[in-house]
Amino acid sequence: MATQHSRSAARLMMAPAVVLLLGWMLVPLTMTLYFSFKKYLPLRGGDLGWVGFENYTRFLTSSAFWPSVQTTLIIVGGVLAITVILGVLLATLLNQPMWGQGAVRILVIAPFFVMPTVSALVWKNMFMDPNYGLLAHLWKLFGATPIEWLSQASLTSIIMIVSWQWLPFATLILLTAIQSLDSEQLEAAEMDGAPPIKRFGYITLPHLSRAITVVILIQTIFLLSIFAEIFVTTGGAFGTKTLSYLIFQRVLESQNIGLGSAGGVYAIILANIVAIFLMRIVGKNLDA
Repeated sequence: MATQHSRSAARLMMAPAVVLLLGWMLVPLTMTLYFSFKKYLPLRGGDLGWVGFENYTRFLTSSAFWPSVQTTLIIVGGVLAITVILGVLLATLLNQPMWGQGAVRILVIAPFFVMPTVSALVWKNMFMDPNYGLLAHLWKLFGATPIEWLSQASLTSIIMIVSWQWLPFATLILLTAIQSLDSEQLEAAEMDGAPPIKRFGYITLPHLSRAITVVILIQTIFLLSIFAEIFVTTGGAFGTKTLSYLIFQRVLESQNIGLGSAGGVYAIILANIVAIFLMRIVGKNLDA
């Protein structure tokens, strides 16, 4: 049993790491809040003084703000739907005995380790190019006109690219959850004459509810800040401008640090609202 002295020693040894972690988070947040109340144009006069909530008002009333929030939520929702549904199916499939099972699992998980910019470039040039892409050749094979994915189906393209990156993560978490399922329950249900669909619906799927919750929460945190895939493929055009990309434009393209910082605060608020909503609606499974 830990004594008071050992607990004090543990806190003392953990203190440097905790201080470093807090500084790593709080310093950028503090600087963002500081600049959000200033008019700071690095290439056009520098620090022009305090402007109060003017940056927040300008960013909120911008014609691009609400469309960017809507686009962000559509991408997040689309990717979550695809990765959860396909992740459950893939995890169920990979849990079955098959030849070369280890190699198949590695191939399924591999896309998660590809950098977002690289995967976006691969999809843009090798799959979605309207002239030389693989999808264009498939369309021509069936006598159809190739689709210009990044302009005609821009949001769908982004959702496909990001889903391909995050599907391995969902599959890995869900596969681990399936493997922890007591096989005796499935065997008993099979002996009672329950068909595979009912065994999946009444035993496997409820067992996966907590894992699905974890997948949704973790992916949402990262997907709300999606940027690289959009920057590489559409550049924010054709209705793919997310809140993160809008902030990028205000900071780097417009060289308005104050306005971009205000957008960063709005992004933090949006992330917290979505996280609280998910924790209340979906996160109840964690306590079950």
